[in-house]
Amino acid sequence: MAEPSAQRRTLILAICCMSLFVVGIDNTIVNVALPAIQHDLNASVAGLQWVISGYTVVIASLLLLAGSTGDRLGRRRTFQIGLALFTLGSLLCSLAPRLGWLIAARVVQAAGGSMLNPVAMGIITNTFTEPRERARAIGVWGAVAGVSMALGPVAGGLLVGSVGWRAIFWINLPVGLAAMALAQRFVPESRAAKPRRPDPLGQVLMVLLLGLLTFTLIEAPDVGWAAPRTVAGFLVAAVAGVVFVLWESRCAEPLIDPRFFRSVPFAGATVIAVSGFASLAGFLFLNTLYLQDVLGYSAMKAGLYVLPMAVMAMVFSPVSGRLVGGRGPRPPLLVAGAAMAVSGLLLTGLSDRTPVAQLMAAYVVFGIGFGMINAPITNTAVSGMPRSQAGVAAAVASTSRQTGQSLGVAVIVSVVVSSVHGPLRSGFATASHAGWWIIVGFGLLVVVLGILSTSARAVQTATRVAESLEPTDHRTPSSPTMNSTA
Repeated sequence: MAEPSAQRRTLILAICCMSLFVVGIDNTIVNVALPAIQHDLNASVAGLQWVISGYTVVIASLLLLAGSTGDRLGRRRTFQIGLALFTLGSLLCSLAPRLGWLIAARVVQAAGGSMLNPVAMGIITNTFTEPRERARAIGVWGAVAGVSMALGPVAGGLLVGSVGWRAIFWINLPVGLAAMALAQRFVPESRAAKPRRPDPLGQVLMVLLLGLLTFTLIEAPDVGWAAPRTVAGFLVAAVAGVVFVLWESRCAEPLIDPRFFRSVPFAGATVIAVSGFASLAGFLFLNTLYLQDVLGYSAMKAGLYVLPMAVMAMVFSPVSGRLVGGRGPRPPLLVAGAAMAVSGLLLTGLSDRTPVAQLMAAYVVFGIGFGMINAPITNTAVSGMPRSQAGVAAAVASTSRQTGQSLGVAVIVSVVVSSVHGPLRSGFATASHAGWWIIVGFGLLVVVLGILSTSARAVQTATRVAESLEPTDHRTPSSPTMNSTA
C-alpha cells in the first residue's frame, strides 16, 4: 500500500482525534449533569456513581480486546463499528426513562468507545511511520484528550442549564456520524501481520476484577465496609487479580503481556495514568456535588465556575506535547503531579464559606496539572516499544486512564460519603476533606514516579524489554522522545 500523502495523513489524524474527542468529553461532561439526573430520575449517590463508573469500567475492561480485534478484523472496520455503537448508545442515553436504562445505555456507549481509542492509535502508528512525525502526532493526540476532558464540565453546564441533561448526549450524534463517513472515505484498511489470538479467560478475569472491585467500593458505604458482602467482594476481586496475573504469565498470547511491566517507564506510566485520572474523576465528582448540592448553584453556573480549569487544560495540553517532543516526559510529569497536589491541598479545608478566589486558584492549578499529564503518559508507555507493540502499549495506557477514573469515583466518593452524617448538603463540605487529601497523595505519587520512570536506568529497562519482545524490530522503536534526564 502506498504511503499516504502529508495532507491525507493529517486528515486521518483529525478523524482519529474526532473519535477521541467524543469519548474524552463524554468521560467528564456527565459529571455536571449528575444533580439534574438525580432529581429527574430519583437516583441515589451510589446510582450517580454508576452512571460514571458503568461507563469507565466497561471501557477499561474491553480496550485491550478491542485493540486485538482491530488488528485481526481490520482497524477501519472495527473503528467504524465502535463509532456506530457509541453513537447508538448516546441516542439511547438521551431517551432513558429511568436510571437503570441510563446505566445500560452507558454500557452500550462504553462498548463502542472501547473500540475507538486503541484502534485509532493503531491507525496513527501505522500512518505516521517516521518516528519524529509519529511522536508529534501522539502529542496532538494527547492534547486533544486533555482538551476534550477539560471541556466536558463547561459544555455540560451550558447544555444542562439551557436545554436539559439529555442534551449532553446529543452532541455525540453528528460527530459520530461524520467520523464514520470520513473514515470510510479516507482511512485505509489495515491489519496486523501477526494479530494476537483472543484470550477469553484473561478477558473474563479482567472484567470480574475491575467490575467487582468497583461495585464493592461503590456499595460499601450503604451496606457497611465490614459487612460480609463487602468483604466477600474484595476477596473475590483479589482472587480474580491473582489468577489473572498467573494466567497471563503462562498464556501464549496474553491479553496483557507481563513482560511489558519489566519496563520501568511502562509500569510507571501505568500507575501515573491511574493516579492522574483517579484525581480527575474525584475532583470533578466532588466539585459537582459541592457547587450544586452544597452551594446551590445551577448546572450552568457550576460549569462556568470550572471554566478556568478547562482553559488551563486547553492551554497546557499542547505545551505538554511540545515539551515531551523536545525534552522528554519528565518535565511535564513533574509539573502535572505538583499542580494536582497543590490544587488538592487548597481544598483540604473546604467549607460552604470558602472564598471564590481560593476555588478559582484550585481550579486553575488543577487545570494546569491535568493539561500536562496526558501526552507524557502515552509517550512514556509506547517509548522504546517496537512498532508492532506500540498499539498494545497505548491501549494499556488508555485502560489505565479508564481504570483510574473508575477507581477515583469509587474510592474517593465512597470515602467521602461514608463520612457524611445527616443530609448531604450540610455535611458534604467537611466530609470532602478526606477526598482532597487523597487527591494530594495521588499528585505526589505522580511526581515520584515521574522522576523514577524517566531515569537513565529506567530507560535501559525499556530497551531490554523491547529487545525481548521483538528482537528484529528493536532498532526502530515507537518513539525517539524517551529522553533520560537523570
